[in-house]
Amino acid sequence: MPRFRRFFGVVVATALTLTVPSVLAPAPARADAARPNSVVAWHAHAQATIYDTARQSPNAAARSFAMVQGAVYDAVNAISGTPYEPYLIAPRAHRGDSVPAAVAAAAHHVLLSLFPAQADALRARYAEELAEIPDGRAKRGGIAVGEATAAAMIAERAGDGAFDTSVTWPVGTAPGEYRLTPPGFVQTGAWYAFLKPFVVRDPSRYRVAGPPSLTSAEYARQLNEVKALGSATSTVRTPGQTEAAIWWDDYDMVEWDFRRVLATSRRLSDLQTARLFAQTDMATVDALISCYQQKRRWSLWRPVTAIPLADTDGNPATVADPSWQPLRVTAPSAEWPSGHTCYTSATMVSFRTFFGRDDVPFHAYSPASGTTRYFTSFAAAQAEVQLARIWAGVHYREAAVLGDRLGTAVTKEVLRGFARPVRR
Repeated sequence: MPRFRRFFGVVVATALTLTVPSVLAPAPARADAARPNSVVAWHAHAQATIYDTARQSPNAAARSFAMVQGAVYDAVNAISGTPYEPYLIAPRAHRGDSVPAAVAAAAHHVLLSLFPAQADALRARYAEELAEIPDGRAKRGGIAVGEATAAAMIAERAGDGAFDTSVTWPVGTAPGEYRLTPPGFVQTGAWYAFLKPFVVRDPSRYRVAGPPSLTSAEYARQLNEVKALGSATSTVRTPGQTEAAIWWDDYDMVEWDFRRVLATSRRLSDLQTARLFAQTDMATVDALISCYQQKRRWSLWRPVTAIPLADTDGNPATVADPSWQPLRVTAPSAEWPSGHTCYTSATMVSFRTFFGRDDVPFHAYSPASGTTRYFTSFAAAQAEVQLARIWAGVHYREAAVLGDRLGTAVTKEVLRGFARPVRR
């Protein structure tokens, strides 16, 4: 027996010609163009709750999204006849049950459990969505399915280690050791290294090579690169690089928009969308858990503290600049590897595997930069984010490269274990 562990975004104006391979949808047909994709709609509602109102950090938000999308996936999969292994449960359902009602119930109940302070707004949104669905057995059945999958997810994640403030980052004073970063100098987010994974059995088995010795030529090269390109007042970073750095660093994560753009432009069915969103969100969480374990292991100082203290590192090729500031604010976590490249790698590997090809065009808008960036492939986005973390002044080059590799490795395990087709 298999182990069962377990609004709209930018709508593309011109339909893209690439069709989704038939292997992605063994049961339902594509979404009726006359009916909006309910999974996309509730993903946007989730973002409004998780980020727009609650302002969760990207890492914390990844867990919240994974919980919502996992429950949504189980609900849609059950109503579709369970063509894939459920993540947690496959409640009794009928093909005629309302998918929009199930999606609404699953997402609403998970969000309500996570953000009780937003209860009034969430209930109003839920009532508004349900009012659009005709009353009757199909609606009642869909609600029951969504409530069941939400309850299973809430129970599964109870006590998973999230937001444990007793867990802190090791902070040192010796050259190279991580120290709290400006401007807030806060101790936060260290709990992620101990978070219960969604799919991966042992996040600690994924490791990266350590940073170069502080006295090495390689360390000097990487520090001097970010010092020059990532400075808030850099004269060598181009305007295009500055835009990319800000675009990728937006806490209103462009990766969330990627999902909705792809689902809409590819005209994915509700089940296809639910699978894509759930596997991607779970992969990002599990990748970040491994990443944070490695951050904790290597605990290297970030450029924002290393550059002002470069006169203490014992390397004659580095020069201290006490006034140096990065273009973007450094996240309050240790260096090595980059969490953002872990996250983006997981996202792009999930997309590439789902569509069965790399050359799928997509785009997203960033409120922080006020611009939209377009990509012709998932690999192009993976490559750019690595450079963007240097241009932002927040990571050394090799930390970004290793984060990408780590995210890729973890995601491959997630995709092997999540939502496998059921053999009849």
